[in-house]
Amino acid sequence: MAEQKATNVTWHEHKVSKAERLQLKGHKGAVVWFTGLSACGKSTIANALDHKLHLAGKHSVVLDGDNIRMGLNKNLGFSAEDRAENIRRIGEVSKLFAQSGTIAITAFISPYRADRDAVRALLGEGEFIEVYVNASVETCEARDPKGLYKKARAGEIKNFTGISDPYEAPEKAELVLDANTKGIEELTNEVLAYLESKGVLKA
Repeated sequence: MAEQKATNVTWHEHKVSKAERLQLKGHKGAVVWFTGLSACGKSTIANALDHKLHLAGKHSVVLDGDNIRMGLNKNLGFSAEDRAENIRRIGEVSKLFAQSGTIAITAFISPYRADRDAVRALLGEGEFIEVYVNASVETCEARDPKGLYKKARAGEIKNFTGISDPYEAPEKAELVLDANTKGIEELTNEVLAYLESKGVLKA
């Protein structure tokens, strides 16, 4: 847990309740947390899901690993400590979106269980939906749209998950997607069906 360094700060309650915000949105807030190796399809599925939710009149937002590292977390690298802080920050941001009644869709490798579990602990029952995009290193390396695996194999990228750094697969994910054999449309529909079955898409 991050150290509280700020002093003389006070938590201020809001006049608009969480329930009132959800009623206005017409559906529940949640965090759909995609995790998996680089090039497993996290960002592609996340954006496809966001598009389907938008077409259905739902309020959603995508928080993508690379995009976040260009702004909010631009001062963080890929050491274990920086990865933990990266996930801690985005967890707090995701919580704010969920409290507003927005479905926050995140696409981060987030390789360590402890970091993902820490985000889960921030949210209420049923609000954190861990989605493991399960694709083997071989599958991801064959895709490798950014050429990252090639660079990692050549020693040009240090601390690369799946090659020189570990990936701790979820043990109790709400949903596991078989990205080795299924396409984006089918996988996206599986996530959408899960959200519907759990009542997330209704207030």
